[in-house]
Amino acid sequence: MMTPEIQIRHGGDLTQAAALFPDAPGPWVDLSTGINPWPYPLPPIPPVAWTGLPTRGDLRALLAAAALAYGAPGPDSLVAAPGSELLIQTLPRLRAAGEVAIVGPTYGDHARAWAAAGHAVRTVTAPEDAVDAADVVVLCNPNNPDGRAWEVGDLLDRAARLAARGGWLVVDEAYADLDPTRSLCLHAGAPGLVILRSFGKFFGLGGVRLGFVLAPPALLDAVRLALGSWAVSGPALAVGAMALADLGWQATMRRRLSAAAEALDNVLRAGGLRVIGGTALYRLVDAGDAAALWRHLAQAGLWTRPFPEHAGCQAWLRLGLAADVGALDRLAAALAAI
Repeated sequence: MMTPEIQIRHGGDLTQAAALFPDAPGPWVDLSTGINPWPYPLPPIPPVAWTGLPTRGDLRALLAAAALAYGAPGPDSLVAAPGSELLIQTLPRLRAAGEVAIVGPTYGDHARAWAAAGHAVRTVTAPEDAVDAADVVVLCNPNNPDGRAWEVGDLLDRAARLAARGGWLVVDEAYADLDPTRSLCLHAGAPGLVILRSFGKFFGLGGVRLGFVLAPPALLDAVRLALGSWAVSGPALAVGAMALADLGWQATMRRRLSAAAEALDNVLRAGGLRVIGGTALYRLVDAGDAAALWRHLAQAGLWTRPFPEHAGCQAWLRLGLAADVGALDRLAAALAAI
């Protein structure tokens, strides 16, 4: 069982890994996130992006590229932010305290953010369990970490029912780049529908800190006011606009990620693990005793993501994609050594 001092709130912190397991062989292999290990190649960034204030033209170019990539109605249907995480923290403060249902188990910061803003938060297993009672229903589509997904038509129906009572359906599409057919962005602006998109995961550029919200116009105005002027940095505007406009790279990357997820599945199954869900950027396994497997892998220099914070999920372990064959071989060897 994990002790409180080694609870893991987010993946990706190899300084924590090294501190907890100083004798692990290096270099560390980070399998703890759902971030693409093959990032979009960074373009040359104009010096003015660093030295000057971001312009309206820069922002407009980013929003136009995002609307194109996401299938949204147009650049006016989105607001850009320095990461979808900030939007997760901002939305709960833009409406009066009420009843919020989180479809879980899922990304934990949603519940934390709504509770911190004074809302009464509960977890439900499906949106239909709360759509007629809660003021806000929050879900991830596809879900993190199990990859559950909901049909577009069903979610639009839930959003309409919530909107009829002044409520919101908040859909976190952090991993929707992997299967755009499941995205609700085409319907951005529909009453009661709030969509979050993350740039860093699919494009492998988490450090850029870029995200988007798509929502009815009045809520977008409120988000702009909350974020203030120049919410997104000049370098992030430049990188984001170029990457989001590169539809060819995106299509090729989807195929590469799908193949990599299949290769990871083969290693996990050969190691005696049961793959129970995930997306093309991460796989979820039933490890039986996830804490023991997490520790074993960490002692081998492999950092993964357990979920001790979710009741009933102590058997779950999430593994992201290995960046190269050597990392995948290290995982295979560690599993074989159990």
